[in-house]
This record gives sequence, structure tokens and C-alpha cells, in this order.
Amino acid sequence: MIALGARPVAVRNVRIAGPTRQYVPFDDVCDVVMQNGKIVDFSPVGALKHNGAVWDAEGSWVMPGLWDHHIHSTPTALASMRTDVFAATSAQEAADIMSMVAPAADGRRIGVRMRDGLWAERPTLALLDETNGSVPTYAINMDLHSVWMNSAAFLREGIPATPSGIVREEVAFEVSRRLGDLDTEVLDAAVSEVADRAASRGVVGMIDYDFGWNLTPWVRRAADGFDAVRVQFGVYPQDLARAIAHGLATGDVIDELGLITVGSLKAISDGSLGTRTAACSHPYPDHTSGLLAIAPEELVELMTTATGAGFACAIHAIGDVANSHALDAFQTTGAWGSIEHAQLVSRVDLPRFARAGVAASVQPTHAVDDRDLADREWAQQPGAAYPLRSLHDAGANLLFGSDSPVAPLDPWLAIANAVERTADDREAWLGHERLDVATALAASVSGSQHEPLMDIGAPADLVFCAQDPYAAQGAELRHMTVNATLLEGRFTHLG
Repeated sequence: MIALGARPVAVRNVRIAGPTRQYVPFDDVCDVVMQNGKIVDFSPVGALKHNGAVWDAEGSWVMPGLWDHHIHSTPTALASMRTDVFAATSAQEAADIMSMVAPAADGRRIGVRMRDGLWAERPTLALLDETNGSVPTYAINMDLHSVWMNSAAFLREGIPATPSGIVREEVAFEVSRRLGDLDTEVLDAAVSEVADRAASRGVVGMIDYDFGWNLTPWVRRAADGFDAVRVQFGVYPQDLARAIAHGLATGDVIDELGLITVGSLKAISDGSLGTRTAACSHPYPDHTSGLLAIAPEELVELMTTATGAGFACAIHAIGDVANSHALDAFQTTGAWGSIEHAQLVSRVDLPRFARAGVAASVQPTHAVDDRDLADREWAQQPGAAYPLRSLHDAGANLLFGSDSPVAPLDPWLAIANAVERTADDREAWLGHERLDVATALAASVSGSQHEPLMDIGAPADLVFCAQDPYAAQGAELRHMTVNATLLEGRFTHLG
């Protein structure tokens, strides 16, 4: 019997999904042969004799393993320990939900997935004080860019209270960092559970943009045996000089297994739609236009330093103004990397992604989650909203992620939402931006939108599905059954 963690020398009775099949001269099932964690051959079933374990895939469809190109590991790990207020339809309802929860061991009440942008009434400090009293209470916005706090929470954090009780952007990020500063054993165990769940959905790698100095926790986790997925971790501007002093650069491997690597400089250049701080060319209904967290000239300077030190750049840009400035900075500096989110893009900027060689790291589930908010807040914006098809047609390299915990860490959900552009009974939202299944699958593997091939000599990072993913639609994609996941030829999930 094959066990989790085993390294079979071959997988028998497997069907090849997608474009690789044209290079495999077998009409139906075959064997995938592996050695030292790499694919070394495809053969007719049983044609090659193997000295070692052979797993019978029983007709499962195989394709390259999936990646989530944007997560936040600590908030994702802690989400299940916090109160979900996603269903709240008003500030009063959210406050009441929080008030019914017993404080955690540290004396706080923490809620997550607040969507105050959809509430008719605005949150206030007085309301959260009235319902939650002297217990420090926090409700973190679904987009992570704002936190609603009561007076006791402001006092505990040593931050001046605001009439709304809302703190935004950098102050909100700092509050979230503090809320995630828990016992390392508890946190690392929770992160490990996140990785195991991701592997069960066919994930072989994820890019972690957790707030803070990420080298320390990932060195610690690697030393403790973390091996469920590959991880690339980001470095934020406040830690760039520290990273350079450590001699780090993008692509550096920090663990013995070669699974944990240094990722990109991650810089947040504007706000978000949910907090109404994404920098846009036309005003929101409240007559504001969002904000630039980094001035254009400062972004150029930052990216110049990073590029010179060997770092790729991952620039958070949601509004069309922020995307324009980010593209300008890539072209000026010659930096390489990605724009994260690209949720509202000026139509003249769409082809600039390909010209600058900048990947569009996007989250398709945001398009269906945000459709009502975008229809209201961005109704007057001339840019293309969540322009997946437009970016693809303009030659941009699409990379899919979840932004977990903003959306679930499940690549099949992202793929389905990119194809359908709806998550309920309504018609597709901006249906002209839908993608075909093959493009959505290609954006969900590592690094490139080009059709994913399982080349001989490539790492045996593979996902085995109960159905042909290229022929699946709707619920079949959304609820794809993953029979097994291999990472360098080792089972990280075996259903």
C-alpha cells in the first residue's frame, strides 16, 4: 500500500490532461516514470519494470501541480480561530455577532471578513462600544486594508481613537501584525494545517506575502520539517535593507529540501476597493479618489534599489492610477516581476503589461465577491474592471491566486470563477471578461500563462484529478476531486 509521503517510482494507469497529451504517443492511459523527484519518461502501461513502489492512479487525469500566487499565511492560519462576520448586512448586525463571542485567551474579540462597503449605515466607534463594552474588539475588513475597533481596542493598541472606529492602510496592517503575534508553536501548527489543506486541493506551491519579516518564520518552519508545499516569501520595503544586508535575493533557497525560497519585494502602492482607498482616476460616490501609499518617484527609487540587489518586484496596485504608476516604474527601472491585483486598469495600459514583461497576478474570486461593490463604487470609472480576458488578449502573463484569507485558498474556485464570472444564480458579471478553461488552468501553475506541459526532466510536482480538468465546467471545476498530489515525486495528498 502506498502511504502519504512515499515516493513511487511510477504512477500507473494515468490519463494525461491538456496539451502534454500530444507529446505522449498513447491514446488512453500510460505510466509516468519518476526518478529523484523528476519525470524521466512516459511509457505504455506496465511496459517498464520498476524496482520500487508503483501507484495505480486508476485512470486519474494528471496535470502540473497548482500554485496560489498570492496568500497571507498568518491571517489565513488564524481565520478559523476568529469570528466570521461575512454574513452581516449592517454595522449593527456585525457588532451584535461580535458581542456574542467569548473573548479569546488574550482577552480580545477578533472578527474577520467584514464587508462594510455593502452596509447602508457606516460603522461608528460608539456602536462598537455600546455592543462590546470594555472587551477589546476588532473586525478586520475582508480586504485586510481596514479594521473596525472599539475604544478598548484603541486603548490596548495605544492608537488614538477615530469617530468611526476605523483604521486604514498602514495602521490597519500594523494592528493585524500585532493580532498575529502569537506563540510560534501555535501559529506554525496552524500554517502547517493551511499547507496540508492546500495540498489536498492540488497545490504544490504558494507565494506568501505575509506582513512582516518573513525569513525568520520560514527558516524556523523549514527546520521543524515543513514540507507540504513550495513557498516563496515576500520582503516588504521596511525590510529591504535588512534583506540586502543578509545577502538575500529573489530565488535564494533557504532550506535543505529546496522548497523555501526568497521571493519578491512586495510594495503596496495604493489601497483597496473594499476600503475605498484604491487610487482611481475618477472619484468614488463619496467624492474621494483613493490614495497613493507610495509616491511615484519613491516607487521608482524603491524598485531601482530592489532590482539592483537582485530582487523581483511585486507591486500591489488596484486602482487605475496606481496601475499606471506601477507600469511606469517597471518601464523606468527595468525591474521584473508582477503587479498584484490589477483590479481596475486603464484600457490604454492593458498592452503595457506585455510590453514591460510584467505579470498580472490576479484573483478571480475577487471579481465575483466584489461585483456589487464595484458596480456601485466604480460605476463612473472608465477603466476596465477585473479585466482578465482583456489582459490575456493584450498578451499579459496571468498568474492566479486567492489573496487568502480574502478568498479561500482553493485554486479550483479561482479557476471556476475566472471561467464563469459568477458565484450565484446571476448572469456572468462583465461576461466579456470570462476566460476559457485552458487559459485559467495555465494561469494556475507556476510562473507562466503558457500551456502547462509536463516535460521530461521537470520536477514531478503533479496533481491527479478524478475528471479531465480541461473538459470540466461549472460545479465540476469548482468541486474538482483531487485524488493525489505529488511534490517532487512525494505524496503530499493521497485521497
